[in-house]
Amino acid sequence: MSNGYGVPSVWAATAPEEPVTPPLTETVTADVAVIGAGITGLTAALRLACAGTSVVVVDRQGPGYGASGRNGGQVIPGLKYDPPMLDKLYGPETTAFVGATADVVFDLVARHGLECEAARDGWIQATVKQAHLPTLQARMQAWQQRGAPVEMLDAAGMKAKIGSEGFVGGWLDGRAGRLHPLKYCYGLARAVLQAGGRIHGQTSVVSMERHGALWHLKMASGTEVRAAQVVVATNGYTDSLWPQLKATVIPATSFQVATAPLSDKQRQRILPQQVVVSDSRRIGNYFRIAPNGGLMLGGRGSFREPQGMGDYRRILAALEHFFPDVTGMPIAHAWSGRVAMTYDHLPHLHRPVPTVTMALGYNGRGVALGSAFGTAIADTLLDPTMPLPLPFTAINPLYLHDLHPVYASMAIWYYRMRDYLER
Repeated sequence: MSNGYGVPSVWAATAPEEPVTPPLTETVTADVAVIGAGITGLTAALRLACAGTSVVVVDRQGPGYGASGRNGGQVIPGLKYDPPMLDKLYGPETTAFVGATADVVFDLVARHGLECEAARDGWIQATVKQAHLPTLQARMQAWQQRGAPVEMLDAAGMKAKIGSEGFVGGWLDGRAGRLHPLKYCYGLARAVLQAGGRIHGQTSVVSMERHGALWHLKMASGTEVRAAQVVVATNGYTDSLWPQLKATVIPATSFQVATAPLSDKQRQRILPQQVVVSDSRRIGNYFRIAPNGGLMLGGRGSFREPQGMGDYRRILAALEHFFPDVTGMPIAHAWSGRVAMTYDHLPHLHRPVPTVTMALGYNGRGVALGSAFGTAIADTLLDPTMPLPLPFTAINPLYLHDLHPVYASMAIWYYRMRDYLER
């Protein structure tokens, strides 16, 4: 699980042995087939298997190969929209659901004994811009009014929590936390197997056709999975299996680095309580203490896979800008992964036919949202009267989708300029 030129992620370097998920070598039949062994697919499969439903998960690589196992490991509740807008668009039930998505993660960890370094130390949305403080204050108050354990922090509070001089304020969300994302995926996969589900890695679905009451999912090897229901959970790695689905999201590349272990003196100053942090800029960064004891920082880069450390120059510059103490420290790990972005900044649920359900487009918050959506999808398959957090929408491909990386690169430049000019 490298960035494409041989440097493993800090998660891959500190994870246990991957669960055994051999390629599919025979045609099998199940109640539900799940395409994608990331967080959404594995949580859906786990819920189904624990309920006694026969389920088969297939993935072209293996559990946690994509962004599910490469992300920053920040467990953040909520969506990009604030509670008043969510209430207006979907109602208070949806607002309550997205506000509790982190609960789903930590409940899964506790219930299944997942060893993934999970801790509920909170998340800070920090800002370097005085102009952003009123928005953050309103966001904090909106969640506070709904009973969330949140608070505002001034510049002194930020320095104490983060160890950086660069932030003028922010808000702390006590519902949030952190985990080791690859260990989380491996733990979910083992729990699925222990509950009687099947997972097959190195197994690519090349076509799916309906024959009577069953879907026939044909693999590149010629084997098949036949199932009455199908869950498609491929997110930023969605291909052309289902017509036009790929064109509904933009797979942005998220770049991350982790330094060599910090010294004891540095650890006393930098994120001493191990809270995870994101900054509020339109094209911002996120950071935390990595499992190797180093400082990890990530953010958006180009829309292509990195070819060398030169592609990480913005990330490295941000690292040294916010934390001058680490200037010159060796970079132990550098990696990337695809994040599925949507035009409306909302995750998308699709059910193009009654027996196929799809979820994708978490816009960088897939740990909590993917866990909650995977679980909710499984609940609706077990009991069709169960409500979903968001309504199903039609599969609407983006116009001139193949050119969207170009447009998005221009948009990133534009937003960076706005961030730069804003006070």
